[in-house]
Formats: sequence, C-alpha cells, structure tokens
Amino acid sequence: MKKSKALGILVLILAIMAGMSWYAGTIISTVGVGENRNIKLGLDLAGGVSITYQAVDDNPSAEDMKDTVYKLQKRVEVYSTESTVYQEGNNRINIEIPGVSDANHILEELGKPGSLEFQDENGNTLLTGTDIKNAQGGTYNNQMGNREYVVELTLTDEGAQKFAEATANNVGKSMPIVYDGETISAPNVKEAISGGTAQIDGMESFEAAEELASTIRIGSLSLELEELHSKVVGAQLGEEAISTSLKAAAIGLVLVMLFMMVMYLAPGFTASLALILYSALTVFALWIFDITLTLPGIAGIILSIGMAVDANVIIFARIREEIGAGKSVNAAMKIGYEKALSAIVDGNITTLIAAIVLGIRGSGTVKGFAYTLGIGIVLSMFTALVVTRWLMKCFYALGLKDAKFYGATKERKTINFLGKRNICFAVSLVVIVAGFVGMGINTSKDGNILNFSLDFVGGTSTTVTFNEEYSIADIDSKIVPVVEGITKDGNVQTQKIEGTKQVVIKTRSLELAERESLNQAMIDEFGVSEDGITAENISSTVSSEMKSDAVWAVIIATICMLVYIWFRFKDIRFAGGAVIALIHDVLVVLAFYALVRISVGNTFIACMLTIVGYSINATIVIFDRIRENLGGSRKKDPEALKEIVNQSITQTLSRSINTSLTTFIMVFMIFILGVTSIKEFALPLMAGIICGGYSSVCLTGALWYIFRTKFGKK
Repeated sequence: MKKSKALGILVLILAIMAGMSWYAGTIISTVGVGENRNIKLGLDLAGGVSITYQAVDDNPSAEDMKDTVYKLQKRVEVYSTESTVYQEGNNRINIEIPGVSDANHILEELGKPGSLEFQDENGNTLLTGTDIKNAQGGTYNNQMGNREYVVELTLTDEGAQKFAEATANNVGKSMPIVYDGETISAPNVKEAISGGTAQIDGMESFEAAEELASTIRIGSLSLELEELHSKVVGAQLGEEAISTSLKAAAIGLVLVMLFMMVMYLAPGFTASLALILYSALTVFALWIFDITLTLPGIAGIILSIGMAVDANVIIFARIREEIGAGKSVNAAMKIGYEKALSAIVDGNITTLIAAIVLGIRGSGTVKGFAYTLGIGIVLSMFTALVVTRWLMKCFYALGLKDAKFYGATKERKTINFLGKRNICFAVSLVVIVAGFVGMGINTSKDGNILNFSLDFVGGTSTTVTFNEEYSIADIDSKIVPVVEGITKDGNVQTQKIEGTKQVVIKTRSLELAERESLNQAMIDEFGVSEDGITAENISSTVSSEMKSDAVWAVIIATICMLVYIWFRFKDIRFAGGAVIALIHDVLVVLAFYALVRISVGNTFIACMLTIVGYSINATIVIFDRIRENLGGSRKKDPEALKEIVNQSITQTLSRSINTSLTTFIMVFMIFILGVTSIKEFALPLMAGIICGGYSSVCLTGALWYIFRTKFGKK
C-alpha cells in the first residue's frame, strides 16, 4: 500500500471514529435527563408508569391469575423488554413500564383487558379469547402487486381444533369478533381453516390492523380486568448509579487501553483506537435499536468492552508467533489474521447462537440481555477483523515496519498441564460439592437453596405516605436502614411515586408482627400517621413461566452450540468437552452464590448467561489450536496426543491470561465504584471470569484428551 493511500484511509477511519465518538458522547450526556434522553432507561434508572389492574371476578383462581400475569408480561414487552408484571394480593396485577411518564397514553394503547368472543351470525360463541395464542398486524402484496393489510392470528392447540370446526360450519358467513359485548370486526369465512393460523384481511391501514390485533391480544387473557389506579414512579437508583457506572466504564476503558499498548506495542495502540470506536458503536446501537438500558445492562456493556479485545489478543499473539518464527512483519500480519480467523469466527458464532436462541425463547430481562449480547458480538468482530486490520496496514505503510514495534514470541517450553489434570478435577469437584452442601445448609435455615431476592420469591409491598418529600439519596440513607433493621435483610427495594410524598418499600414477605413493627418504626422515626401506611403481598416479577423460558432457552442454546462445534470440528468429543466445561463453570458460580449468600435477582440470569458465553468462547480458542496441531491426523498414540494438548494450551496461554485480565479489569472497576446492586452483579462475574479462565486452561484440553483416548471413534 502506498503512503498516500494509507494516509487517506487512516484519516478517514480517524474522522469516522471522532464523529461517532462525539455523537455517542451527546447520547450519553442525555442519559437520565428527563424526557429529552436519547436512550430509553429502565425502571431502576429512570422510573416509569405503574398500572394496577383488579380482576372483575372477586375470587379468581391462582392458575388464572398466574396465566394472566404471564400473558400480560408478553404484551408489555412491546414497550420494553425490561417491563415487569407481578401479582399483588389475591386479585390484583401490577404492570411497571420503564422510560415513560404518560400513564393515560399507555392505558389507551394497552387497552382495557376484557372478554373476547368469536361468534356465529346467531350470537353463539364459537371461540373465546383464551383460544388465541397471538395476534399481529401485518402486510403483504396481492397478485396485482397492491399492498394489503391483515391481522395474523395464531391459535392454541385447542383453539386450532375449535377454529377448524367453526370455519368449516360457517363458510360464506360472517364470524363477528365481540369484545365486551361490542362487535369490533365481522370478517367473512371464505373457507375452512386448519393448521392453527389464520388471517383477517380487508383492513384499511396497518394502524387499523395493529389496533385490532392489540384488542384481540388483550382480550385473550384468562381473566377480565379493570383498571384500579395508575401512577408515575421514580427511579429506584437515581443519577448516582448512572454517573458511577459511567465513571467505572471510562476508567476501565483507559486501563484496558494502557494494558493493550504496554503488552502489544503498535498493535495494542491500533486495538485501543478500535476499542474507542467499538464503545461508540455500542452506544449508537442501543439508541438506533431502541433498547431499554438498565443498570445490569450498563454493567453488561462495560463487561463487553473487556471481552471485545479478545479477538485482537488472539490475532496479535499469532502475529508474534510468526515474527518469532522468522517471518517478516508484513507476512506475519497476513498469516496471523488467517490463522486466527477460525478461532475468532467459531468462538463468536457459538456465542451468537446463544444470543439468538435467548432472544427468541427468552422473555423479560433475558430477551434484553440477548439483544445487548448480540450487538456486542457483531461489533467486536467488526472492529477486530476490519478496523484494527486496516489501521495496522496503514501504520505499517506509513513506516512502522520494524519487528520491534510488534514484538516476537519465541517457542516456549511446553507446560505439562495434563500431568496435573487429576488435581484440577479434584479441586473442581470439591468446589462444586461445597456448593451443594452450602445449598443444603441454606435450605435447612430458611427453606431456599439460594438467597433469592424479591424478583424470584415475591414479598411484601408497603406504601408509606411521609410528611415530606424525600430524595432517592435520602431514602437510601435514612429510610432503608430502618427497614433493614426490622427485616434483618438487605434485600430492600424502594420507589418514589412522582408528584406525591409516597414511597413504595418492597421487602421479603413479612409476618404480621414484622409488619406491625415496620409500621411503628415509620410512625416513631418519621412521624407518619398510621392510616398513611398500606401493605400488600406481591408475587415475584420473574414468573415460573419466565424461569421456564430462560431454562429452555439455555438448554436449546447449549444443544445448538454443541451441534455447531460438532459440525465445525468434525468430532463430537470437542463438543462434549466444551459443554462439560460450560456446565462446570455454571456450577462453580452457583456454588459461589450459595456460599457467599449473594442476593439472587434479575441480574442472576444475566450473570449466568454472560458466563456461558464467556466460557464457550475461551474453550473454542484452545480447541481450535488442538485441531490445528493435530494436522488432520486421526491416529495418534496417547503420548503424542498428550504432547499436542499441552503444547496447544501453552501456545494459547497468553491469550487466556490477557483476555481474562482485561475483562476482570472492567468488572473490577464497576465493583469498586458501583452502587450496591451493581456490586452484587459484579462479584459473581469476577468469580466466573476466574473460573472460566481456569477451566479453559486446566480442564477442557484434559477432557478432550480423555474422550479421545477412551473413545477412539469420532
């Protein structure tokens, strides 16, 4: 490449980087600033709308309430994946939607949950709303090329049978859709429809189609609901949480950049520039895809910055190896990228598979996490494989051609990792067993294997009307300690109700005596009147269906990753080793939660999913090197295989250590500077990072070796 061309490309990249960074800065500067903010924020950071519905039936069954909560959760995800729905008392349901302040607008769009029926022309009920699984507005082009607007219906298994029979008996007739006694649509039946899907055509616009679909969706609830009240609630954490998290991100980013430049010289400098662009692109993606940002989301982005250097570390290590082997710098860069490509692509695709499955199958915070994870993977691959590569080409063409600017790795003495495999297996087994013992002890103490937070087990919601308005900082410093003194538990959540002096205090389930003690403490400490205190039992915000969705999503993602690794490595023994190492890491972190008694809330799911992605990525790098060193040979004696595994782990050791270190730096900064809820997210993550690095170096190669020697065929 000529110097003039290199200079032009470099200037262009730097200009784009500067522009994107400036724009990202303007987006960040409005985070938390009223209605003019550019990024949607979750309830924890910005508050939102809280709506309380009550079942029209005075004594709804527990099963109907549970089903209605879950279906409403799926409805409100349209507004934000971070929306929460939970039961209050025996017949009330609360909906909390972040990032909005107009309750009336939400109520109009959400609609009044009522009764829905599909009838024949004589008024006989053929189907009810509970037979409808989903309804969506849609468009298609007809045979004339004109656009048609339709409502696409998906029925339940039972509903599909009813619908097939109903349409077969009413061909050529209308089938009125009646909502709360009013006919909202009367489509004609053209033919008998089986298969569980149908379309209502003839809609005058997409908006009309979506409005009808929304009414059908809300009418398919198991219970008829009526609005009890709505209110605007303030942020749970406030501006301090945002500012400290952003400060942690900035400090962590600078430390990682310095680390990369010290360790990898000129390539490290290019990686640092690319890291700035990666951070800016991530912020831009959050805005462009309208993703709701929560505090765990901020922590996840900070974590992704540490992980984003992984691809660069793999590439730079390869380049150093080639220079150490006597190649020129130019040849080393070319070969280094070629050899690193398979490990980078395989590692990121396996994690991307997990993100896609979680996005499709998950709900609530799991879905939000999947979006953020997917964005991070795509952007990190782009910056490493495209931006960093072009920057290195430009700097090389402009004069940085001496090998001293890149470093060289000499052939290291192979470390006998497999010789210590039994010790490593024993250590892992002891830690995992200790975790199960800890869970048993926890169960005997309070009936729960882990320290489940309100998100998982529900509790008591106490609304207190104070004599003065308290800031979030005052609530944390004055009110929360009093509550913790009564409950003897640090698991306390608070929310301000905007425009009032009321504060909602959510705690673990309180006995009658504890409720009375809390009420008396509010009266004695803050002068609250007794009739200004109300309390209700609330369900968990993570429903059993959401837990089931998360579990199935992880199981399906694991199977898909196993199949992909099997396909890419042409050997299921690689896939088996990867999955066992992944399960090991999850169990070790679970043991950490059990033994340290860290609160298990919504961030628990995000933490475990992060560790799954991190673990599989680290494993792929070592397996890729084993595959390369095997050279396609199938028949190797055990000693030769042992040497190959030890050599592969030794060759990738710097990558394993450096990636773990950069990721650990970012998480450690948010642990040091973050608020309490962030610390509870960061601490197990640090344990997971250490565990992931340990398992990839000490366990994965040993597992593959055992499978290879014990099971000869692929």
